[in-house]
Parts: sequence; structure tokens; C-alpha cells
Amino acid sequence: MAGECLAAAGNHKVWLFYGEMGAGKTTFVHALCDVLGVKDAVGSPTFSIINEYVSASGETIYHLDLYRLASEEEVVRAGAEEIWYSDCLSFTEWPEKAGALLPAEAVKLSLRAVDNELRELQIFIP
Repeated sequence: MAGECLAAAGNHKVWLFYGEMGAGKTTFVHALCDVLGVKDAVGSPTFSIINEYVSASGETIYHLDLYRLASEEEVVRAGAEEIWYSDCLSFTEWPEKAGALLPAEAVKLSLRAVDNELRELQIFIP
């Protein structure tokens, strides 16, 4: 599934992950990083806010978790805007915390836990 999503998204660099706690956002980011050949440990950046990985092709990948941020100002101070408007691939969890700062041309994924084993994924590619 992750490989198909990457292929469908084409050259879009900004990915936004929506879903409740436990819906599988970090797990899906991990699957995407596996497909991209990331060798680093991929985990939730809840406390660090931003994790940086390198793909097998040498591309920088940013993984952001905005859950703990309280305002757009904190999102700016964390450096999210700089990442979104760079040429780097980025995966952002809890993007609703960024409000109007989000780039319009982002891939949006919505994850929902159907039960303990099954997740529903909706993807919008501009």
C-alpha cells in the first residue's frame, strides 16, 4: 500500500496525515520510509517535533509531529514552514495544528481505526 501511495503522489513533496490518536499515522510513515529505503530508526517525533531521515537515494526526509504545538506561531518557530517549502520530502502528523500555514499542494491522508487490526485510508492527491 505504501509503495502505491508513493507512486500515485508523483512529485508531491508535502504529505499531511490526519487521524485520531492510534489511527496508524506513525505506522504508515514508517511503511513509507521502508519503501524509500530509510535505514535509520523511524519513530514518532512527538517530543522532538521533527525527525530527519535519509532515503536509500540520499534524499532528506522530514517527519514532523505537531501534536504538542499550541499555535501557528509555535509551528513557525519549530521550522515546519521552512521544511514544507523546501524541496525535501516531508510527512507531517497532526497538520491541523498549523492552520493557514499549510501548503495548498499537499498530499492529504486520513487514517481511521476500524478495529484493532484494520485501518481505513483515504488519500487526496492535488
